[in-house]
Amino acid sequence: MNGPGGHADPAYHLDSSGPAAPPRDNGELVFAAPWESRAFGLALALNEAGLIDWEDFRQALIREIASWEAAHPSGAGWSYYECWLRALERTAIARGLVDPGTLAERAALLAARPAGHDHERHGHDGHEHNMHNGNPGHP
Repeated sequence: MNGPGGHADPAYHLDSSGPAAPPRDNGELVFAAPWESRAFGLALALNEAGLIDWEDFRQALIREIASWEAAHPSGAGWSYYECWLRALERTAIARGLVDPGTLAERAALLAARPAGHDHERHGHDGHEHNMHNGNPGHP
């Protein structure tokens, strides 16, 4: 299926350099954690569905990065995808896709979960949960 402008791959929108360019290694996108790839995919999906304008999102991302850099001149603690997520949240709120209060409540619930448990069910769908089977060797 073709996206806006007739492009089959929505990733054509991504900057290859400049402040909004995502992290890459040998030209491939790099995600340090599963939530980063989900936030990335959500932005692309919302754009493909016509729910957000890519340039509006891109400008919000550039503003988030600039704001982060101004607040952290040493660069310590940098996370491109934290800026991406904040830009996506702001864009979705501005478009009326989510209620800011509901978003804050859901974020607080997710943040309260133990590390590694950022999903609804605790089944074994494609990954191990040794801590659930009593394995004392679980890190």
